[in-house]
Amino acid sequence: MKRILVVGVTGAGKSTLARALSSRLHLPCHEMDALYFTGPQWATNDNLTDDVSTLTAQPGWVMDSLGYPEVRDLLWDRADTVVWLDYPRRVIMPRVLRRSLRRTLTREILFGGNTETWTGWLSREHPARWAWSQHRPRRRDIARRTHDPRFTPLTTLHFTHPKQTAAWLASL
Repeated sequence: MKRILVVGVTGAGKSTLARALSSRLHLPCHEMDALYFTGPQWATNDNLTDDVSTLTAQPGWVMDSLGYPEVRDLLWDRADTVVWLDYPRRVIMPRVLRRSLRRTLTREILFGGNTETWTGWLSREHPARWAWSQHRPRRRDIARRTHDPRFTPLTTLHFTHPKQTAAWLASL
């Protein structure tokens, strides 16, 4: 377990788990959103594929994302382990709402110097709306990938409740 992809829907706790794994296993951790969003107004990285390719060519890493479409196969091809946080909406939605509310109230600086705003809550791209609308499609996509013959060499750890994840993490 040296090249780890932590996957799941928005709000599942991918970044938190990736940081914990990074610390315990002494591996570098990379946040996909920090690689993707590189400037004001949520500007995106034109060199994402090259950047991800360089990072994942290293012998060890933890990445906190299923991956944006342009790098998804690259990540899955180079990972040796997939940790799937497959939590129900009743678990993730309160997390997303609390996180977005905190970020909005505190004007927390996010990727590329951006912040969540009150007007952003009206957008279809807001994390809460995204988590709700993408929950089922994201779960289907991850399930399809975990059964895809191209990715069967990967070790897949599938957790359906945060307590399972916490117990596994404590066992490392």
